[in-house]
Amino acid sequence: MTNSTTNEPEPSDSLKTFGLVHKAFRKRAGLTQEEFAPLVRYQPSTVASIEQGRRLPPRVYVERAEEVLDAFGVLRAAAKYATRGPGLASWFHKWADLEEQAISLYTYECRVVPGLLQTDAYARAVMWNVPQRPTDEQVEQRVAARFARQELLSTSRERPTAFSFIVEQAVLERHTGGEDVTRELIDHLLDVNAQHWNVEIQLMPLRQPVHAGLDGPVRLLETPENEWLAYAEGQKTGHLISDRQAISVLQQRYAKMRSQALTPDDTVSLLQQLRGAL
Repeated sequence: MTNSTTNEPEPSDSLKTFGLVHKAFRKRAGLTQEEFAPLVRYQPSTVASIEQGRRLPPRVYVERAEEVLDAFGVLRAAAKYATRGPGLASWFHKWADLEEQAISLYTYECRVVPGLLQTDAYARAVMWNVPQRPTDEQVEQRVAARFARQELLSTSRERPTAFSFIVEQAVLERHTGGEDVTRELIDHLLDVNAQHWNVEIQLMPLRQPVHAGLDGPVRLLETPENEWLAYAEGQKTGHLISDRQAISVLQQRYAKMRSQALTPDDTVSLLQQLRGAL
C-alpha cells in the first residue's frame, strides 16, 4: 500500500517484525541500545532505526548481531524476509523486483549518479536538494533502501550480475553536496571499479557533439530467460517497457553511447583527474 499524498510505500511489516525480534534478543542479552551499538560497530541511532522497523539491516550488521546476541540463526533467517519496500517509490517496485534476478543491467544517467553507485552523503544531498524536502524518517527509509539495492553489485552472489554504467561527466562536475561529498563519491567510484570485475563504468565527456542519449536516462535489463526489458523514469513517474521494437531501439542507442563514452580505463584516468582537482 502506498501513501496517496507522497506516493511512497507505507512502512514494511517485515522490517517491523525483524526489529521486534532483534529487540527481544538484545534485551535477552541484557544490553541497552547504547551498550549494544559498539559491539556491532554501528551507531545507537542505527540500532534504534532497525528496531523500529525504519531501516533495513545491512548484511554485515545482521552477521555481527547474530554473533553478539547468540541468536541461534534466528536473526539471519528473519533478515531474509525483511522487505526493502519502504523508501522505494511505488512506480519503481516492479523494476526493483526484476533487478534481483537480472543477469545484465545497463544504466545511462544524465541527472545524478545512479543509486547503485551512490555514497550515503551523496544520496542524502540529492534527496535534500529536490523539493518537497523529505522528513528525516523518509530520508532514512530511502537511504536504507538504496544501500540494500547495492548488494546487487556483489561478486559473491551465486550468479553475479554484469553491470554497465554510462554517466555524464557533468553530473560529477556539478559537485552536488559540495566538494567533500564529491571527493568521497569519486573515491567510491574508483573503489567500485577496482573491486568489482562485474561492473563497468564509463563517463560521457562534457564535449560530445554526437550523442545517442539525448532523449534522456534509460535502464536496460536482461532476465535469466534472456528477455530484455527497459525502464524510463521522469518527474514523479516511471515506465516499464517490454515492447520488443522499443527495446531494440533502446539497445541500439545504448550500444552507440558505449562507443561514444570514454573507455573504462580512460574513465578511471578522468576520475583521478577530477579527484585531484578537488
